[in-house]
Amino acid sequence: QLQLVESGGGSAQANGSVTLSCKMSGDRFNIFWMGWFRQALGKEREGVAAISPSGASELYADGVKDRSRISRNKRANTMSLELSSLRPEETATYYCAAADYVGGMQGIGATHFEAWGQGTRVTVSS
Repeated sequence: QLQLVESGGGSAQANGSVTLSCKMSGDRFNIFWMGWFRQALGKEREGVAAISPSGASELYADGVKDRSRISRNKRANTMSLELSSLRPEETATYYCAAADYVGGMQGIGATHFEAWGQGTRVTVSS
């Protein structure tokens, strides 16, 4: 059974940055697309970024692509998301997830993700 554990959340100032990490248990990390999602209180979950198994393909939501970077470390079975120039409206619980394939950010909401982490909360204050 896949297990994902996020870390790195907490409080941040507006215009600051945060780095989130996600660790997958087991030995199948290198076959999955990995994605980051976030959900603010009272809002729908939205995709933030995704990365291919090799790391060669990175996908970003329009609202973050110029100030974020997704990466993965195959040896450590971890994936990270660096998000800078934070805005208060980005206060949310951030989740990582694993999928067989992600075709693009537009359809990421309909993509089946096999496993999800429990989430890590990011609070951005102005």
